[in-house]
Amino acid sequence: MNLITNEIKESIDKNIKKNLLLKKYDIAIINISQIIDDLYKNIPDNKRISYGRVYTIKILSKYVYKELIKLDNYEFEISSTLFVKSNEFKSRGVALGMLSYYGISDYQKVLHYFEFAAGSSDWNVREFSQMFFRKLIKKHPEEIHRYLFKLARSKDSNIRRFVSETLRPVQENKWFYNDPNYSLSIIKHLFKEKAAYPRTSVGNNLSDLARKRPDIVYKIVRDLVATNDKNSYWIAYRACRNLVKKEPIKVMDILQVDEYKYKKRIHKRSDYKRN
Repeated sequence: MNLITNEIKESIDKNIKKNLLLKKYDIAIINISQIIDDLYKNIPDNKRISYGRVYTIKILSKYVYKELIKLDNYEFEISSTLFVKSNEFKSRGVALGMLSYYGISDYQKVLHYFEFAAGSSDWNVREFSQMFFRKLIKKHPEEIHRYLFKLARSKDSNIRRFVSETLRPVQENKWFYNDPNYSLSIIKHLFKEKAAYPRTSVGNNLSDLARKRPDIVYKIVRDLVATNDKNSYWIAYRACRNLVKKEPIKVMDILQVDEYKYKKRIHKRSDYKRN
């Protein structure tokens, strides 16, 4: 799906790239917001829910960064300055996308910006931070593992949530299914998480892993239940939201409950006994 038409390319070159090169960041930021809206309009109606503005920010950041590389015009300086000067999530999201591409070759220079974004009060910026950061995990697994291990002990619940979210086995992290210890060796330090925001993410992380590695997640759930810690139990319960669809009785036995509720779905032990 190509959203960047020739007309939009011309607009990007004239209204974004040119102003970034001239260091007219305020004007570039205004135009980034407008072009994001134009790209969004180009998404077919039946695909807007699946793609949405996140997709537009992804493709715009990639396009602008590649244009800057062609000119060899200080892509890190421009990307980082754009991030600092942005006061709304669209341009800051584009800046994070550009920084993630730069980070492939020099990850150390961009860590500060991602950590700052991960602790943002703006939910959108926090989402972009973990989404774009996954690119660095794949390119620099050992170095980023040490970094995330340190962040898992942050006093900021938003930062701890960032750690868990960025380690979810989604598209960019599918290799975790073959090497689950990469993420588990970090998020295990959040298994007694008290704050709801990161705790929910940890449960979701394990639930995602259960799609392909139910054996590992079942063992973790048993261990968490055995701790008798209420926060660990909450994570264990959340981790079973996919497992319960296939093996409801097994899940309820492990969790020591007679029914399992998730959103509007309710699995009752009695219903399965009748069958």
